[in-house]
Amino acid sequence: MTGAAEGRLTAGTPALIRSFDRPVRLLLVNQLTINTGFYMLMPYLAGHLSGTLALPAALVGLILGVRNLSQQGLFLVGGTLADRLGCKPVIVAGCGVRAVAFLMLGVAGSVPALVAASALTGFAGALFNPAVRAYLAREAGERRVEAFAAFNAFGQLGILIGPLVGLLLNGVTFTLVCLTAGVMFAALTVAQVRALPPGTGAVSAGSAGPAGPAGPAGPADSASPASPAGSASPGGSGGRGAAGAPGTAAGGRAIWREVAADRSLLRFSLAMAGSYALNFQIYLGLPLEVRRVTAGEFGVTLVFVVSGVMTVIGQARVTAWAGRRWGPSRAIVRGLVLMGLAFVPLAVAAPLTDTATAPPPAAAQVLLLLPVLGAAVLLSLATMIIYPFEMTTVVALGPEHSVGTRYGLYSTLAGLGVAAGNLLSGWALDLGRSVGLPSLPWLGLAAVGAGCAAAVRALDRSGRLAEHSAASPESASPESASPESASPESASPESASADPPSPNTSSPDTSSPDTSSPDVASPGPPSPGTTPPDTTPPDAAPAAPGRHPPGPPARASGARLRDAVAGRGRAGRWPGGRRRHAR
Repeated sequence: MTGAAEGRLTAGTPALIRSFDRPVRLLLVNQLTINTGFYMLMPYLAGHLSGTLALPAALVGLILGVRNLSQQGLFLVGGTLADRLGCKPVIVAGCGVRAVAFLMLGVAGSVPALVAASALTGFAGALFNPAVRAYLAREAGERRVEAFAAFNAFGQLGILIGPLVGLLLNGVTFTLVCLTAGVMFAALTVAQVRALPPGTGAVSAGSAGPAGPAGPAGPADSASPASPAGSASPGGSGGRGAAGAPGTAAGGRAIWREVAADRSLLRFSLAMAGSYALNFQIYLGLPLEVRRVTAGEFGVTLVFVVSGVMTVIGQARVTAWAGRRWGPSRAIVRGLVLMGLAFVPLAVAAPLTDTATAPPPAAAQVLLLLPVLGAAVLLSLATMIIYPFEMTTVVALGPEHSVGTRYGLYSTLAGLGVAAGNLLSGWALDLGRSVGLPSLPWLGLAAVGAGCAAAVRALDRSGRLAEHSAASPESASPESASPESASPESASPESASADPPSPNTSSPDTSSPDTSSPDVASPGPPSPGTTPPDTTPPDAAPAAPGRHPPGPPARASGARLRDAVAGRGRAGRWPGGRRRHAR
């Protein structure tokens, strides 16, 4: 994270938002509207099904479960469609499908219609969720960490105001809630068709060429001059041949095979799945504990308000603080440790509190709610630390053409983690009460946080997270992994290519006069029988800020990507001048 980026984040979320270009701002508004419309309706759907429609609990569970299953199960499909067709059409289609689904929920009276509407609601989320994140990653470029920080703040704002708007509308009729949410998504669909640019950014921050095989605008022409056959693309996808190109008929299956074979992505996804189960306790474990100790609902509302307000106000500053002191991998590890520690206050207080049969006095409620609110504060803070770096790490673990697919797979595994976590935590809550050990579930959740932190730490120490973002066999040479050669402004000829082209080989990426860096003087032609001297002195100063050598894009993009994801400043240094070791 450069000094300028740090300044923007420290200034707060409003200033951060104004610093982005229009596409990123539109995606932030998109996330705010999506979460507002969703949380305006979904908290009250179960009451409508069981109350107004008088459906049995089993059918209510079926209808709600279909939505979750269709969304979590189809994330991979939605992400692959974003890679194949482009992010914008998939985002637009997802919002349009959800508009129809919400309108159906407002008028449907039969179980088959309700199941269909619920399935469409989930399918819509599976379409636009990976696509929005892939689009944001591509458009934000070097500022991905900042963009995802603002993205999380906007999403939490929608979670905060959506239920309040839904509560007011539900006081009239649930149909009004559905119609309002449906109209919001319909308006968002039209606005995105008209205002959301197709997108020209690339995931590899700082790359000079157009988007790779599947940028936000859609698949690029694999035969374009910017990406000649057999050469590495800016996203590191070169050398794959026609079978792996997203534009071919077999492209989707090739992307799936490629992503499924990425062990680092799978291990990181599995390590992080537990964090989603922990974070979901804001919706499961904490509300149950509030009702146990207070026999009321006021504390539940207070938990959501505290969590939402903290994220909206503090996300930008927390991200700047974590990036300045720790960097991505260490921030994720420490956030996971903090997420586990969030349940320690509940583990300590649980044996000291009794199950309430009636709401206690107001002063007693405040005291009883302190451990729950403390857990909510720590969970929210941990999520604020983890989320931006977690999302950028997913981008860094593979080439540009499969960003959406990776987000889809990551979301699917996170959903499985939530489902398994809910099952196990619910079982632990019941077991703890039955055997007289009320601290048992909270200690178990704390252990999950510690285990997730240890897993991510092990991946980081083994170099699996850094290797993918720094240099892959297809996108960077071994020399480009060193901190000195990682700077995008000071790439030397040695760091740009491990195998210099022979004098008889011509390449548009390496031999053209236009590809020489304006910041590095090129030597004259060598005399016969002599070796060209190294023109880059060891203590050469970095190039002027903002000037990126066009150089060989496939070779330099891996180093740029590593620096952008790691949030490193120029010349391989963190803000403040401290040099970080590149694993």
